Amino acid sequence: MFRGSDEVNMDAKGRMPIPARYRDDLVSEYNGNLVATISLTDTCLFIYPRPEWEELEAKIASMPTLNKSARSMQHLLIGSARDLELDGSGRVLVPKLLRDHAELGKGVTLVGQSHRLELWDTDNWNANRKALLDELANGLEIPEDFQSLAL
Repeated sequence: MFRGSDEVNMDAKGRMPIPARYRDDLVSEYNGNLVATISLTDTCLFIYPRPEWEELEAKIASMPTLNKSARSMQHLLIGSARDLELDGSGRVLVPKLLRDHAELGKGVTLVGQSHRLELWDTDNWNANRKALLDELANGLEIPEDFQSLAL
């Protein structure tokens, strides 16, 4: 469902427009209900349609709470999750806690990842993308699963 990237502007209150190419589907299929949480590995946010998040959240919640690492991941992912709803102007309000985590400024980039969107500060996204391309050019090991794909 989500592919490509879109640069948008976030206002001082943390409101961000969802690109028009996603809006109609998000409203018709999910009533405009989204969930955002932090990434554990990158300085960005993950944004899911609520049903997608609920499936993932159930898997995370079912992890053994007596396992300290699993409990830590539950605290971070579920504890940071926030509901986002499209307003009448096609915008969502990204809470300050999440904006701070992802170091979001005025210029942000939504990056489609099939079942979710990633929300990056545009400068951080451009730097991350360049670093990944540089790593690839300098011999980044391509995972075995990718080596069997015909692109």
